[in-house]
Amino acid sequence: MSEIKNANESVETQKSCPLNLPPVVDEGEIKTNNKLKDRLRKYIKKLDKSGTSITKEESDKIEVETFKQLYKPKFDGIEETYKKVPKFYFKLPRSDDMLSQKLREETRAQFLQKKSKELLDNGELKHLWSLLEKSNGSYSMSNSDELTIDYLQYRKIRDEAGPKYRPYFTAEVFGRLQAAEGGIGWVRGVSLFNYVMRRVWLQQTRIGLSLYDVTGQGYLTEHDLESYIAELVPSLAALDGLDSSFTSFYVCTAARKFLFFLDPLRVGRVRIRDVLSCSFLDDLLELREEDLPMELQEQNWFSAASALRVYGQYLNLDRDHNGMLSINELAGYGSGTLTRAFLQRVFQQCLTYDGEIDYKTYLDLVLALENRRQPAALAYLFRVLDINSQGYLDAFTLNYFFKAIQEQMIAHGAEPVNFDDVKDEIFDMIRPEHPSRITLQDLVRSGQGHTAVSILLELHGFWAYENREALAAAGDHS
Repeated sequence: MSEIKNANESVETQKSCPLNLPPVVDEGEIKTNNKLKDRLRKYIKKLDKSGTSITKEESDKIEVETFKQLYKPKFDGIEETYKKVPKFYFKLPRSDDMLSQKLREETRAQFLQKKSKELLDNGELKHLWSLLEKSNGSYSMSNSDELTIDYLQYRKIRDEAGPKYRPYFTAEVFGRLQAAEGGIGWVRGVSLFNYVMRRVWLQQTRIGLSLYDVTGQGYLTEHDLESYIAELVPSLAALDGLDSSFTSFYVCTAARKFLFFLDPLRVGRVRIRDVLSCSFLDDLLELREEDLPMELQEQNWFSAASALRVYGQYLNLDRDHNGMLSINELAGYGSGTLTRAFLQRVFQQCLTYDGEIDYKTYLDLVLALENRRQPAALAYLFRVLDINSQGYLDAFTLNYFFKAIQEQMIAHGAEPVNFDDVKDEIFDMIRPEHPSRITLQDLVRSGQGHTAVSILLELHGFWAYENREALAAAGDHS
């Protein structure tokens, strides 16, 4: 390595000093060095004449002062540049500054249009597939239709495709695909093509979402999300039969899922990067298929069937038809066994209007109860259960909510279960780091957080836990 380094240095020296001439030295630097030498000579001569000796500290001080005097002009020139720090932060234009707003919008539009032109269109993707088919790749022994490409063929395809394809054909991409395939020195042609298509789709989607990012900061507010979904609805074939009067409620229902899971701090916005990395957008765009099976539609939160189900439940609960839900109306949700203690905490934690909740607050509750295994849902339910806002659930908190379960058991003619037994089971199930406190991290880490909260929220959840063995046996028998 040292020989290579020395060879490189000699080459650089020859480039900078042609014909082996000595390098040119700045005359100002020569004068400064000569001044320093003269000053040191005088200083040494003075010491010799006086015959005095000085300490090391005094010698260092004189040396520093001499250095500053000789190089002061250079320092003055540099210090001038530090008197004014270059501007690196630009505030967003004010809402009343129409000229700056329009300039910013036009600039962003031009930038996004430029990025869009850099992407591969359908014709270029077809051209790529034809190059893959024409390559001299080999075919798998197990599947004669499975084309495999080595790195030399990979580079050849990249060169034939042209400069626009180069970002998709880097050595890193080949290495990652090779590792994912488990092969050595080759990748599957279909995997490469799928990677390019997926990357193009992600970039297209990001540009499309960025058009609704009013501030240009990489975030989408609730209004931005609703605008994006509203303009996307006409292109979703599975929503063709959706009544126009229900469209606004559908858009609200769809946007709420993004905010619930991607905005854990409840700041009212989500990052575009998070929207692209989650599966929600895939579920939404899945509705472009015309013949999507009803079973898949029912499992998809964004389908018309799911949105109508959730909104229909809300209308059925709203007995006084005022568009809001009181605590007594919400008590009829699901199996009707949500405890009073839990419902009171929901109304204490959530935004209410004259003691009632609106449709958006109801959607948050539905998303939390229907997705109890998800960390975001557990975080929502944990905030409700944490009655003292202390960051953990202790025996007192568990007893507070389980008393309501015991009251429901008595009302249904069943013998109440001893709380200590249930408390011990919950702690054994969660295995918290602290022996007497259960944190949100404990619930998530245990993998049984959904079971623990279900025991405390509703009689139906507790009954399902108590009879889990019988239900499992019945399921195996069926």
